[in-house]
Amino acid sequence: MGLLDVLLGRTKPVAPDLDQLFALPSAAVTLQAAVSFAPTGTGAVCFATVEGAAFAEAREEVQALLDADREREGPPVEAVRDAYGYSWLVSRRGPDDLPALVSDLHAVNSALESGGFGPQLLCSVVTFHEMGAARNERRLGLVYLYKRGTFYPFAPLAGPGQRRDHALELQVRAVLTDDLRIERDLSRWFPIWGAPGW
Repeated sequence: MGLLDVLLGRTKPVAPDLDQLFALPSAAVTLQAAVSFAPTGTGAVCFATVEGAAFAEAREEVQALLDADREREGPPVEAVRDAYGYSWLVSRRGPDDLPALVSDLHAVNSALESGGFGPQLLCSVVTFHEMGAARNERRLGLVYLYKRGTFYPFAPLAGPGQRRDHALELQVRAVLTDDLRIERDLSRWFPIWGAPGW
């Protein structure tokens, strides 16, 4: 970045650092100890759908790669398109197997990136639930923004409408500051309504 960029307030975009995903298992331990949220065993990668044979082939290769790894371990990776037209590859592992889930998400991101489809990658999310009696009431996702290389919490409220638990999101931000690279710009904490795997 040059002097003119500094003077005009322009910044270079943060390069994606997919290895940040491997900090999630450690962050999950902190999250469980501090606010009693545990992994559900579900995670997903979201990307903008691109028409064309090359992209379809790359997505199918990624899905086949992950499915081959799971022949003995559980359900295959699921491809879903949401109401907004975005595509998701959803992976399900045991709640105690967060490292394997993170490896799945990293593999999807890496394969699409190396295939030249990095610009289509939007985010990855790992879901958590509150432990105890009210566990179905409160949910939480740790969302990794591919283009920013940062995480943010997303906590949709149960019930009708699209409402968020902002207090929980801010609490999680404070708790995970030492574990994850948290997105500082709150306007980039996009809601992921209708994301599969919740």
